[in-house]
Amino acid sequence: MKHPKMVRWDNTLKAMFDEIDDYLEDTYGKMYSLHPNRPARGKTSNKEHDGLFNIGAAFSPGFGSELGRGYVVDIEISTLEHIDPLERDKIEHDVIHQINIRLPRFFPDRSLKVEKDGRIYKIYGDLSLGNL
Repeated sequence: MKHPKMVRWDNTLKAMFDEIDDYLEDTYGKMYSLHPNRPARGKTSNKEHDGLFNIGAAFSPGFGSELGRGYVVDIEISTLEHIDPLERDKIEHDVIHQINIRLPRFFPDRSLKVEKDGRIYKIYGDLSLGNL
């Protein structure tokens, strides 16, 4: 069983990523055909399971990392089509920009950033549960 503050943190993070998912679907959703095994946008009760995009993050203790502990951002595009590396970079940079815009709104009074940490993007900073 998770601590109630951890549940609130996870739910807040999920709400932020769901909002970014909607932005991505609206902006890039027609660029690629959907993977045949993936339901169309809005066909499931969870944005993680439908549409072209799935944006999320998993906690990392940060061993061997320059930025330390944080949440590793995962950007999935569910298509069988080849995605040009420059286009993928453009989408990834847009996701990072959208996260930076939303972090202060979803996590007010907290110093959180998202930056590249080696080959991954990571949300790091004040990860305490004290103000939740």
